[in-house]
Amino acid sequence: MESSKFSSLPKYTFNWKGALALILGAFVPSMILASVNVFSMFFLKENFQYDDIFLLISNTVMWIGAIWAFDFFICRPQTRKPLNFSFSTKNFYTYILIFPLMLGMMFIAEFITGKIPITGPFFGKMYEIFSRIMEQMSKDTSVMIVLAVIMAPIFEEIVFRGIIQKGLINKGMRPMTAIWISALVFGLVHGNPWQFVGAVLLGFVLGIVYEKTKSLLMPILLHAFNNGISTLLLFYGDTESFSDFFHISEYVILGIGIVIFAIFYFLFMKKYRVHYSEN
Repeated sequence: MESSKFSSLPKYTFNWKGALALILGAFVPSMILASVNVFSMFFLKENFQYDDIFLLISNTVMWIGAIWAFDFFICRPQTRKPLNFSFSTKNFYTYILIFPLMLGMMFIAEFITGKIPITGPFFGKMYEIFSRIMEQMSKDTSVMIVLAVIMAPIFEEIVFRGIIQKGLINKGMRPMTAIWISALVFGLVHGNPWQFVGAVLLGFVLGIVYEKTKSLLMPILLHAFNNGISTLLLFYGDTESFSDFFHISEYVILGIGIVIFAIFYFLFMKKYRVHYSEN
């Protein structure tokens, strides 16, 4: 039954055409929305750029546009099937393994990110821009939750794990190589060095979990967990740092992270040591 379910999924591949479809699919509706705002500024004297609703709408049309473009121009012509994924649930033991695995990664990523400078002629100005963007996103709790805990996990996992990673594997690339490529692209699109490290490590864990469980629901839940914890730290401690929030040395956080990650990575890989193919 499991193999029958997987065989019904479209086996699309990902290459430069797929990348172009994603980029243009995100760019075109975003430019249309930006043009509407420019029209409003000139004729209605209203600038919606920094409104929460505009932020939500612009993110929605960007991601939906990218996913639709890949579906319409790549997936359907290649497979004669609409873009589709498995969102199957897993046994309870799987959840017991993957959430501590994610938490360990978060501890490690925090330590590495903390070593990136936030001052100086290059990093200083970039950090100011990054801080302003984060302030806009976090000024309203409900908007932050919708953007970071709901929209980002769903849309980003469909694109980076469901489309890019899976498409590369379908093309014949080794799974671990595809996982790292998807993770690196995921880090780069965040556009700043402070989120890059965390995003790459996050992408690696999400990619491993998706490749082994074959369910896109698993990385979506883990992504929401990661962003949800960061949101809670930000709103209740005015920081995204576990070290600052709990008043613990960053080296203790690193040590705990390495131990937790190593234990649960070993247990998870042992449970899913058999590679189940979707073919």
